[in-house]
Amino acid sequence: MKNRFRISGLTLTVGLLLASPTVWAQKTTGKLEDAEIVVEKSRVNELPEASRNFEKFKVTPPEKKIKPLSYKFTDYKLAQQDINLNMRVLTIKQEDQLPIPGNYLKLGYGNYGTPYLKGYFHNNRDEQYSYGADISHISSSKGPVENSGVSNTSINLNGESYADALTIGGKFSYGRDRYNFYGYSPRVEGIKEDSIKQLFNRVAVQGYLNNKNSESPLQYQAGIGVSIFRDNFAARESNVAINLGAGYAISAMSRFNVAAEFSGISYQDSVKTNRGFFKLKPTYDVDGERFDYSLGVNIAYTNDEVNDARKMNIYPVLKIAYEVADDKLVLFGGLTGDLQRTSLYQLTQENPFLNSNLQIADVNKALDVHGGITGNVSKNLSFTARVSYLSYRNLYFFNNAVSDSSRFDLIYDPDNTNVLNFFGELVYKQAEKLRLGVRTEYNKYKTADLEKPFHRPATQATFFGSYNIYNKLFFNGELYYISSSYGRINRPTLGNTELNQVLKQTNNIVDFNLKADYRFTNKFSTFVMLNNILNKKYERFVNYPNKGLNVIGGISYSF
Repeated sequence: MKNRFRISGLTLTVGLLLASPTVWAQKTTGKLEDAEIVVEKSRVNELPEASRNFEKFKVTPPEKKIKPLSYKFTDYKLAQQDINLNMRVLTIKQEDQLPIPGNYLKLGYGNYGTPYLKGYFHNNRDEQYSYGADISHISSSKGPVENSGVSNTSINLNGESYADALTIGGKFSYGRDRYNFYGYSPRVEGIKEDSIKQLFNRVAVQGYLNNKNSESPLQYQAGIGVSIFRDNFAARESNVAINLGAGYAISAMSRFNVAAEFSGISYQDSVKTNRGFFKLKPTYDVDGERFDYSLGVNIAYTNDEVNDARKMNIYPVLKIAYEVADDKLVLFGGLTGDLQRTSLYQLTQENPFLNSNLQIADVNKALDVHGGITGNVSKNLSFTARVSYLSYRNLYFFNNAVSDSSRFDLIYDPDNTNVLNFFGELVYKQAEKLRLGVRTEYNKYKTADLEKPFHRPATQATFFGSYNIYNKLFFNGELYYISSSYGRINRPTLGNTELNQVLKQTNNIVDFNLKADYRFTNKFSTFVMLNNILNKKYERFVNYPNKGLNVIGGISYSF
């Protein structure tokens, strides 16, 4: 497995380390990454076109041969049980790095009073500079029930400069998300929209530098960023995050790596809370001919006091991988732990219907024991299977608030939450013409005190595919399944005005989405997106029904 293990660098990243990965809008395509899944029918399932590469950052084209099997040590996080409906497109090898005009503008409109805008603007390939912007807007004036309109707008700017082996870059992100707390009982009359209006404003700035392109045995990265969050009520959050890391090559097959992370959050609602966070992770990594391993320690600190949080934590780092058959089969395993930063910025992206005055705590993954197998059956077919046992402290659950069941509180198990996780993925790809895949994940939760793992479904599965007909007509589709979950709500008892707490189960979710693009010329095309084709009426969160069939059509212009 020689020369397959990438060097860990010095990372200094501010800005939305604490927020969800959607802030910087980068998708990964590795086999073993975390399943972050968000069901939000207000968002459009924008499935990328199969034959175009709009990412025009400085990239060295791969060799013209079948990509060998590669394994990367990965820190697994428990699936947040929110499905991001954007289908993951598999990596296709580039033949040559041609001057492709990747800028585009898309305009569309759909039912539920849904205007749609998406744009990507970037400079041509350049040896010294890379800069660009992307914009997105999707809103619906109507929804499945009264007062369920929604609006999501984002603007992202980015830039990098390349001088010798040094890369200096920065990012800016602004997001504006508008929702209503429409999960109130239909018996309630006279609701004024102003009283249930929620509005999120998010700003994030990030700067970084690295020498990743250097051949020096010492490599580093550094960055700093700030994120600011405001809602329509009294919630305010600011976060300053810094990551530092360096790697030194001891030999061609081994190196020493160290990474440090700092985050300071100021969260204010009815009271103000300052939340400190720090991690230091030194490791010794070996990339052998067949056997890879990583040994180290992960030291993490948080000053959270929610649920008697443990402040100082020390976790082992042991990861191994063995290549059983050349470029065909790899066995892997690990014994690790981690402290995962949690912020209001991130939580409101998972569930926009949160209550005020939340008790927020970092998630302590006290134990992660996992093992699995990954491989290539052929040049077109790959697979991954993994089983994990995880033990969490302060794993958050969303549950309907006692005072208002249309809003959600964060609740925690007073003791550890243990999870048995099974993950599997099978992917088939045939050049740029056909791509098919299936991915499934099952989590068996064992809580200490909670009667149910509220709003964390046990099973989620996705079937996805794309088909390219003569580079003129493109189809992308996905069928996904999410099992039911539970929430507790207040309901009046028969013949009594007093409220009683009732356990309510959500629906099993089966959803089918399809997108078709027809290219008239190299510059003009038209598209149709069909979401929830089965027109299923389901709730991802208790009391919050999602949209039925949603159709959006429009035109695209590339330049």
